[in-house]
Amino acid sequence: MVRTGASDLWPAVHAERAALAEDLAGLDEEQWAEQSLCGRWSVEEVVAHLTAAASLGRLRWLRSMLGARFDADLHNQRRLAEHRGATPVETLQRFRAVAGSRTAPSKDTAAWLGEVVVHGQDIRRPLGLPRTPPVGTVTEVARFFASRDFAVASRSAAEGLHLVATDGPFETGAGPEVRGTTLALTLAMAGRAAYCDDLTGEGVPLLRFRCTPA
Repeated sequence: MVRTGASDLWPAVHAERAALAEDLAGLDEEQWAEQSLCGRWSVEEVVAHLTAAASLGRLRWLRSMLGARFDADLHNQRRLAEHRGATPVETLQRFRAVAGSRTAPSKDTAAWLGEVVVHGQDIRRPLGLPRTPPVGTVTEVARFFASRDFAVASRSAAEGLHLVATDGPFETGAGPEVRGTTLALTLAMAGRAAYCDDLTGEGVPLLRFRCTPA
């Protein structure tokens, strides 16, 4: 697969946001309140977080982080509260409104693609929603996660392991092998221990150990 430039990834970001919004349209109130795979956040809170991420340019992000004294958790909670609606319907409307946005705190577009891919699965897996993003889309995220610790300690999680995708071209590292779908490898690198259940190989116990709460 040919690696794409940052600007080429925005259509994939927009497509994943639109697909997630479509999945969310049929949720009832109980499902909106379901705990996601992202720490203590509910499904609705994760959606509000995604809206915030698509609404903050670099300057506004810096101001928010300064206001939170560079406490990322406090920054995220404040922005989540800002973009959460009075009802789940309004929260979804706000998310739909930014689905085509190219606003981001940095030019690391693969990271923002990773944001919606990972958080999309944070929502879908607990709810049993079946959609899986295209392998090509997830491969871009996997490559970025294996190369850098950015929003998550993904490169550190993969260090010293040989990760091999069973459904696409992604392969990286040397050491005990971990095999699985590109999506499962990506979510495990992002710290989602639930996805280690979908992996095989002698390196899985170490990767599972490195998975930390989001």
